[in-house]
Amino acid sequence: MKMNVQVGNSKFIATLESNEAVNALVEMMESGSITIRMSDYAGFEKVGALGTSLPANDSQTTTQAGDIVLYNSNQIVIFYGSNSWAYTRLGHIDDLTGWEDALGSGDVEVTFSLD
Repeated sequence: MKMNVQVGNSKFIATLESNEAVNALVEMMESGSITIRMSDYAGFEKVGALGTSLPANDSQTTTQAGDIVLYNSNQIVIFYGSNSWAYTRLGHIDDLTGWEDALGSGDVEVTFSLD
């Protein structure tokens, strides 16, 4: 399944994982797009509160640019660098062209939606 990820005027497509957290996120997006204010953290990721908790199935993982994960059951993290931590994987950006430029160095608004 695919998800749209819009950062400012830049649009990306992500391929979603198959797990309970993704099922809950898709259910939320079926009611409308989800826009999250995301802050830069540690120079490799953007983090933003989802406003609700999703079922987590955290496992130790090393992320890469383009990964989208759930942290603490209620925060979405999108990566433009790499990190090792316990996350629930949600998806991955299919084409990273322009990804790091779109995310920039400060806070961003990111909208997640279905077609």
